[in-house]
Amino acid sequence: MTLARRDNPLLRVIRYAYRVPLLLWHIAVHLPAVLLLMSPLTGGIQVGGMRLEYRLIRWWSWMLMWVFGITVRGIGQPLPGATMFVANHVSWVDIVVLHSQRMMGFVAKREIASWPLVGWMAKRAETIFHQRGSQESLGGVVEQMVDRLRDGRSVGAFPEGGTRGGRGLGPFHARIFTAAVEASAPVQPVALRYGEGGSAQTQVAFQPGENFLQNFLRLLGDPACVADVVFLMPIMPGDAEGRRRIAETARERIAEILPAA
Repeated sequence: MTLARRDNPLLRVIRYAYRVPLLLWHIAVHLPAVLLLMSPLTGGIQVGGMRLEYRLIRWWSWMLMWVFGITVRGIGQPLPGATMFVANHVSWVDIVVLHSQRMMGFVAKREIASWPLVGWMAKRAETIFHQRGSQESLGGVVEQMVDRLRDGRSVGAFPEGGTRGGRGLGPFHARIFTAAVEASAPVQPVALRYGEGGSAQTQVAFQPGENFLQNFLRLLGDPACVADVVFLMPIMPGDAEGRRRIAETARERIAEILPAA
């Protein structure tokens, strides 16, 4: 796994020169159009077997990554219907990349709700916000996940509980898998790789001391890269006994796809 690379300052200026206008267009033109089409009047419309608002979120997310020079490649097939998707956590980009491939209501830290642009989209995409370190908050999150799964909707989570600078895969917290156990829903692990073979994991990740805005602006000027969203073999109800074993199995399958730490 490579460290963050030094970049040619002139090339960064050139990238900002065309990406900033594209980003402004995406916000000023595409965003109002998406908002208009996601009104209550269009809530029941289906397009290609998918709710219109979900399809719009997927398109908007894919376009945002395109503006950043990130080409998203879906590998494998996401399960249809009520599924708990779990992935390794690299950056705020993860949620956008996953939403470009499959609609799922994510569990995310509460701070994301106040982030510009991404926070707004997270709210529209049925994100469940969690206060880190609060067991009471986590209990409420699990209850919401169970309700959504039983209602036939999908949820997504990052079982590591936080990012690790793009270096290695942390342990998976088992409690979050309680939702899948109680709802008798399948769990599908998803490996997120940035750069060919995961060569840009540390580049996309937050750098030491870097906040969301700094990371956002840096990535906007970074070299183009690919983002692989690898949907792995799901863990069906009954395949593994108990939430801890499900967590271990999901982690093992994701670790096989990621580059060695």
